[in-house]
Amino acid sequence: MKEGRIIKALSGFYYVKADDVVYPCKGRGLFRKQKITPLVGDFVTFDEHEAYITDIAKRTNELVRPPISNITQAILVSSATMPDFSSLLLDRFLVLIEAKQIKPIIVITKVDRTTEAELAHLGDIQQQYRNIGYQVILFSAKGERDPEALKPYFKDQVTVIAGQSGVGKTSLLNALEPSLLLKTADISKSLGRGKHTTRHVELLEIANGLIADTPGFSMLEFGDISAEVLADSFPEFEEHQSSCKFRGCLHYKEPKCAVKEAVATGKIATFRYEHYISFLEEIQSRKPRY
Repeated sequence: MKEGRIIKALSGFYYVKADDVVYPCKGRGLFRKQKITPLVGDFVTFDEHEAYITDIAKRTNELVRPPISNITQAILVSSATMPDFSSLLLDRFLVLIEAKQIKPIIVITKVDRTTEAELAHLGDIQQQYRNIGYQVILFSAKGERDPEALKPYFKDQVTVIAGQSGVGKTSLLNALEPSLLLKTADISKSLGRGKHTTRHVELLEIANGLIADTPGFSMLEFGDISAEVLADSFPEFEEHQSSCKFRGCLHYKEPKCAVKEAVATGKIATFRYEHYISFLEEIQSRKPRY
């Protein structure tokens, strides 16, 4: 038996790296009976002769979309244009990552395609998210923003790169490691989004770390995230919510809510609170699962 990490899942095979050798393996039939699916990022025990994974170690975390485990940080990629920057979509990604207690870093791509006014607006957005405590990097694969400056963020990390289709995730990876020659696709002008060019999840060795190139998404669902977890996924609420009159305050219709007072006084950005309410109503309207 050997121990290793799954670095790629494709067509029913799991590619396990151990001692710098990659072994294509299948999962045990028992996993299917137990409704367990091996994930990229899993630490596993496998039989190198039979080419079967026999055991999966306990995960520190996992994501459903993209299907990956044991992540230490997430690079959330948004574009300045084509498709246009959406703080609503970015906040959806942030909630999903915060709910899993994964460190997020925000990267805004294609800044070379913006006007001076648009770039100034991006600077304002960058500052608002930095005020919350997030790292925000403006980036261009064309060279206006040096990709070398990004490399220190990846050292010794297992990073998932996620974002809407067409925002430049694959171009970002190619800029970090040109030898990858990963496939990119043009933006559909009629739809304003890119074609999916990444068909599977794979951990790539880049900048002294492991990075997952994952399929792009245009919709993200909150799944099993509760209203309470949602509130905890907005870090700027934390210093205020202990002053709310009611324990378990959802900062919605409750009176004497310190979070709503912070919004009114400008301590919490209005757009962030509006997104929170939109997400809260979505979660509360979710049909119960039996």
